[in-house]
Parts: sequence; structure tokens; C-alpha cells
Amino acid sequence: MDIPLYNLKAQYQAIKDELKAALEPIFESQLFILGPEVEVCERAIAEYAQCAYGIGVSSGTDALLVCLMAEGIAPGDEVITTPYTFFATAGSIARLGAKPVFVDIDPVTYNIDPALIEEKVTDQTRAIIPVHLYGQMADMDPIMEIAKKHNLIVIEDSSQAIGAEYKGRRAGSIGDYGCFSFFPTKNLGAAGDAGMVVTRDANRAEKVRCLRNHGGHSRYYHNIIGGNFRLDAIQAAVVAVKLNFLDSWIAARQANAARYQELLECSGTDKKITLPRKTKDRHAFHQYVIRVPQRDRLKTFLKTHNIETGIYYPIPLHLQECFAYLGYTKGICPQSERAAKETLALPIYPELEVEQVEYVTEKIAEFCNR
Repeated sequence: MDIPLYNLKAQYQAIKDELKAALEPIFESQLFILGPEVEVCERAIAEYAQCAYGIGVSSGTDALLVCLMAEGIAPGDEVITTPYTFFATAGSIARLGAKPVFVDIDPVTYNIDPALIEEKVTDQTRAIIPVHLYGQMADMDPIMEIAKKHNLIVIEDSSQAIGAEYKGRRAGSIGDYGCFSFFPTKNLGAAGDAGMVVTRDANRAEKVRCLRNHGGHSRYYHNIIGGNFRLDAIQAAVVAVKLNFLDSWIAARQANAARYQELLECSGTDKKITLPRKTKDRHAFHQYVIRVPQRDRLKTFLKTHNIETGIYYPIPLHLQECFAYLGYTKGICPQSERAAKETLALPIYPELEVEQVEYVTEKIAEFCNR
């Protein structure tokens, strides 16, 4: 039995007729940049995320970057975030000459620990970027309280968490901005790079919309210096089609997660590995991540049985070579460093079959009981 970490081909086979029908008019019109498909997608994502405005951009990375640009983040500024995330979160800060300030994670949720944030706030701090990792939202209430107290901007990195909820509020709707990635392997993926900024603020939406198009509203007239962060019509159409299936896909991921939990607990394996915390909030399960002291050995063992797994992430950002100038050393963010050594993502895509989940759990139990 071969079990990949993702199975985008199975997803495509199930919806290819809808995708082809959506793409044909674009090729007939030959209008590929922005346009009506992008506007439809923007409205749909904004509504889904419980926000007033959506601005389509070229990637999740550029979504983060353009929000920071909209707030005038520049050299000398500091932005607080987590070191246990994809590079783009901190990379976007550094690209503007600002300083990423890393705060360690909660070891249970893998999200930034709100209890550690305030001690990192200085006179140079301008913003906080919490990351909703693996499809589970960060603890936003205390984060927003700190931001309000110190007059800080909050940019939710919701790249892995579209559809996730925190106390009934959707990912991206709580901070000043929400940023989504539609990378093909995300729960809601395009056919290439694509992203979206959502916000409740009309002025912020207008500035992001201007910045994504070289800082201008009219062709060849530039109010500010922006960039080419536009979402193209093809990607927007793909995302709009897939959005119709997103809730059912999230439900399937949740069912697979519950099945993993039940089978691993019944086998007693949960005594030797750490399973994801069960949560009352809506977890979108972009990843199903277990924690294993012998992570690398388990990964190799599963590979020999044709089970693909993933490591997200092997080196926390504060220890990356490119951030050496910040002066972080091993031990400063111990929970992030431990997670980088012990976490392993199992297949959880919606099309995963019951027999496949059973096979994965059987092999994990076999490894743990050797």
C-alpha cells in the first residue's frame, strides 16, 4: 500500500469538470490579469473569512509583505512573531529592513505563546504576526489585548488555517489583517502560487489594493511605491471553484484526525507518542502532527512501508543561518527547538481512505512496540 503525504491528483479528478468550465471563459477572453474572476474570488473569500474586504495577491508570502508595507514597517522597526513557522513569516519582515523578534511557542498547540509576548515589546515594536499553525488558531484574545495596550498592528498569518475558528471567529477576522496562502497543497489551493489579504478596514483594504499594483490605481499613475503582487484570473477561478468544496474537505480532514486519535489511543500508542490536542474550536487540520522522541527513526520506518510523512519544520527560524545577525543562540526558544526535533506530519488529505489510516496507525504501533 502506497500512501502519499498529499494526493492532489485525487482532488483534481473529483472536480475537474467544474475547474475546466471555470477556466474556459478566461482563455476565450484572454484577460488574465485581475478582472472579474479575481473580484468574485475576493468577495467570496472575504465573506467566508467573516471580513468586509478581500484583496487577491500573488502568494501568501506577498500577502504578509504587502500588509507590512501598508503599515509603513521599515528599518528600525520590530515585529514580534514565532520562530516555528514557514520562512515567509519572518522573511517578509526582514525584507523591509525591520527586525523579526522571536517568541517561543506553546508546546501543546505549536502556536506563539501569548504569555511570552509582552516582555518582548519595546519602543520599536510595531506589529505582531501570530501564525495559526497546522490549521489551529493561536490564542488570539490575549494577543489582541497586548496589541491594544501597546498600540500594535496584528497581522494574522492564516496561511494554513482558512476555515479554522477561535471562539466562533474565523481565521483572519480578528487582527487588523488576515493573510491566506493558496499554495497547491493548502486546504484551499490554487494551480500555482496565489494568496489573499482580508480586512475589516476600508482604508487598509484600499491601500493594499493600491500597493499590489505598483502603488497606483490607474495605469502609469503611481501614488506610492508598491510592487507587482497581483492575483491572476486563472488562480482566482481555481480558488473560487474549490471554495465550494472547502467545508466538506475540512470535515473529511477532521474525520481522519478523529480516526487517527481513536486508533492510536486504542492501540496504546498514545502513551509513547504525543497526539494533537483535542480542541473545541474548529481545527482545519492542514496537518495532523504527532510528537515522537525518535522522530527520524519513525519517519524512516514508515518510508520503508511506503508511507510518506513530513517534517514542519526541521530548523526553527531563530537558528537559520540567514538570521544569525539577530544574535539568537540554541536554548533561547527551547519549545520551538524541541518541536523541530520531534514533530512528524502524517497523511490527512480528504481523500485518504479508512484502510489507509488503519495501515498508518498499525505501522506506528508496530514501531512503538518493537
